[in-house]
Amino acid sequence: MNELVLTLGWLGIYAPMALGAAASAIGCSIAGQASIGAMTETEGGYGRFIGVSAFPSTMVIYGIVIMFTLNRDVTPENAGGLFGIGILSGIALMYCGIWQGRACAAAINATKEKPEIFGLSLAPAAIIEGFGVFAFVFALVISAGIS
Repeated sequence: MNELVLTLGWLGIYAPMALGAAASAIGCSIAGQASIGAMTETEGGYGRFIGVSAFPSTMVIYGIVIMFTLNRDVTPENAGGLFGIGILSGIALMYCGIWQGRACAAAINATKEKPEIFGLSLAPAAIIEGFGVFAFVFALVISAGIS
């Protein structure tokens, strides 16, 4: 039984990075596809389309920092905390990255039609980034209490 508990602890340490990387890849892919489509329909502004499509990449950075924060010797006493924080923060980052990619894709599609709304169209993606930051900060704060 201890082996399963220890395995779950190790899984919790690496889950935020793995799920954050998956989130960033999926989110950037969604936004990047919209960016490519917008570039075929407009005459300029390509740099901002590419820039917006990179927004979801922050989720992997948050996941890496959480992983390093959780990285410690895994014992039966701390394995449950490591697993819970790692998995739940990783899932939160994954959802944020995917939905931020969708919000960025919508911003790109709107901007190609009306370039003057570029800044306003990024507000939903920024709000979703805030949720990712909340998950990041809470994971860091809670992980300080694990021995």
